[in-house]
Amino acid sequence: MPVVATARRLRKAMSPPEARLWVVLRRLRTQGYHFRRQHPLFGYYLDFVCLDRRLIIEVDGAGHDEERDRRRDAVTASAGFRTMRFDNASIRDNLEGVLEGILAVLEAAAPTRPLRGHPPRGGEGE
Repeated sequence: MPVVATARRLRKAMSPPEARLWVVLRRLRTQGYHFRRQHPLFGYYLDFVCLDRRLIIEVDGAGHDEERDRRRDAVTASAGFRTMRFDNASIRDNLEGVLEGILAVLEAAAPTRPLRGHPPRGGEGE
């Protein structure tokens, strides 16, 4: 199955904790943080990713393969991404705490993309 079709299928079949977290992450766009969901990267489908801040957020259910998660985390870390993992119970019982943790990491991370436009030429902007 093509990558885009698989990502679309995964977006439509999000678990309730993923859907709940997605609602909160979408609201962060007003603060300048853009998240993608079920984003294909390095052969994996990431639950949520903010490419500008190189932050991956994974929601771990009961049947997660920890060895596969370690391999994926190593691949993404080598490309400069940080992964935060939350279990379903944390999202269900402590969504505010989860959001605070995510915001703390986002605010501490420097954007990876330059600001729009080119810097002023020498002598300009003074």
